[in-house]
Amino acid sequence: MIDRRDIRGILFDYGGTIDSNGVHWAEVIRQAYEAEGLTFADRDTFRNAYIHGERTLGRTPLIRPGHTFADMMRLKIGIQVDFLKENGFPVAAAPSTVRAVADRCYVYAARSVDAARPVIAALATDYPLALVSNFYGNIAAVLADFRLSEFFPAVIESAVVGVRKPDPQIFRLGVEALRLPACEVVAVGDSYDKDIVPSAAAGCRTIWLRKTGWNDCDGSETADAVISDFAELREIL
Repeated sequence: MIDRRDIRGILFDYGGTIDSNGVHWAEVIRQAYEAEGLTFADRDTFRNAYIHGERTLGRTPLIRPGHTFADMMRLKIGIQVDFLKENGFPVAAAPSTVRAVADRCYVYAARSVDAARPVIAALATDYPLALVSNFYGNIAAVLADFRLSEFFPAVIESAVVGVRKPDPQIFRLGVEALRLPACEVVAVGDSYDKDIVPSAAAGCRTIWLRKTGWNDCDGSETADAVISDFAELREIL
């Protein structure tokens, strides 16, 4: 349980938390493909394409600091589509296919952020906020595009600081940015392995936005609070 009187600052994850309300982006993208008529007969077909895309973007500086979310998604989907085609999946690698899937993802993110923004704005009146995110070096452009910049004067981005979740050090950097003891900071995230476990190891309290994750839960997971919708943060904090 969390007593709001003990909390003086909040660390937020971004991707999968603010921009998709707890639904892992792999699932959002898969649904976008299927909405365009591209159905995957087995889980591994798309999963492998998704992993390939993430690893490619992680090791290759294709995403620039000025790239918006729409720019980023078109690059990401383009890499996935090329991978699928090269591995025998019957998908046309036409720019129109990439753009259609990416645009669906953008609409999903925009709606999620629109729902999250008033919650973040309300919390920002009572707490200092910081963002702790595994991202590609363009989180500032994404926040500006979605009108979130004003709420996060402190941003700890993996591509900038050189530390990635699930290393607890990235959360320690977030705590340092808030200039508070870790025990007075709560971390909010959708990934149990990448958000909840390492932020707790850094000494923070934890709120787990549990919905559709990358891995199945085994029932042993624990957090100080568990929610199923971003809006529930208002009730807790």
